[in-house]
Amino acid sequence: MSEVITFTSGKGGVGKTTTTANVGVGLSLLEKKVILIDTDIGLRNLDVVMGLENRIVYNLVDVLTGKCRVKQAVIRDRRYPNLSVIPSACVREHPPITIEAMQTLMEELKESYDYILVDSPAGIDSGFDLAVCAADKVVVVTTPQVAAVHDADCVLRLLRRKKDISTYLLINSFRKQLVKEGNMLQISDICELLNTELLGVVLEDEHIIISQNHGESMMGKKGTSQTCYENICRRLVGEAVPIPDFLQEKHRFRGFFWNKPAKQTINS
Repeated sequence: MSEVITFTSGKGGVGKTTTTANVGVGLSLLEKKVILIDTDIGLRNLDVVMGLENRIVYNLVDVLTGKCRVKQAVIRDRRYPNLSVIPSACVREHPPITIEAMQTLMEELKESYDYILVDSPAGIDSGFDLAVCAADKVVVVTTPQVAAVHDADCVLRLLRRKKDISTYLLINSFRKQLVKEGNMLQISDICELLNTELLGVVLEDEHIIISQNHGESMMGKKGTSQTCYENICRRLVGEAVPIPDFLQEKHRFRGFFWNKPAKQTINS
């Protein structure tokens, strides 16, 4: 059964687009058919992160306004046979697109893909509404910075009003040394503040920036961050993968397992 998973955040610059790209590649390598959709209209960058910006002919706005058929806007990633992307549009004024058009597109894509990953713009304006309108799950991405956690809390408060959406938390750019020095929030602190199920933690890694600048994924490269993304993908497909205790401290999140069965739906 297909799932629509939206990656969103309150604060910009927390690694949401990079997360969407790497999770998308990871799921495709697990033999899942995946399509990524950039809903950041005006400031698109998912195609840049994926290294596909030179192959754009049509975009999401063209699809939603009826200027092209869905398949005309889909870019297949030649490096990953199971992965495709629908880029966003680089426009100054927000085009006249509707929630209903987005929901119709999602239903059509569900017939061809196992996972539809939506890269949401930061914040809680109309772009956010468009990104979550058809979501089965929403993953709120944050970093261990106080401002980012505060904004993530604001987003989660809005999402909890939507009873048909399951919400999860992903912590990016976690730096163990700063936590040990008392200069960064611990994972347990963030989980307690946001009161949301933890999907995964991605450690700070300069190789993420290097890969992003080259339009490449972290998948297939050796490193701690690659393992973090791989484990997140395995949890999404239903495997019981433990989230490591990165500080090796005895707190209540140690040994935490994502143990939802692979075929579970949000209404089950």
